[in-house]
Amino acid sequence: MVVYTPADQLEEARTETDAATLHQLARTPYVFVRQALAANPATEPGTLLALTGTRDSPWNDNKLLLLLAQHPHADRAVLRAVLDAVAARLTEGERPYGAVLALAARPELTPAEVRRLASLHGASARLRSGLERRLALRTSP
Repeated sequence: MVVYTPADQLEEARTETDAATLHQLARTPYVFVRQALAANPATEPGTLLALTGTRDSPWNDNKLLLLLAQHPHADRAVLRAVLDAVAARLTEGERPYGAVLALAARPELTPAEVRRLASLHGASARLRSGLERRLALRTSP
């Protein structure tokens, strides 16, 4: 399908299952299309990885990082890229707290990898305690 308008792109990002089409949509300038791609369960890891380097505004960036951290096809490479992006955002003073907690729940990352986020400048006391609780859930039976 040829995509002409942002609305067409959004609809395709939400419903398309073809990997090549989804990857092409990742180049869109529209953040709502990129977020829809990150929410689409058919989006493959290579496309998810491409989305980790995009920026818009703090709110939209944090939402995208959360969606990427929660994506069922996010592999270790994608999650490491999200982890690095989250670390950068925390250091910049942004609050990607939802993505931090989502990363803590992912078994593809070690607790030590995620725990390092707690020591960054932007990590609040509440985030640190939530992070520890989320990591504890991974190890409990």
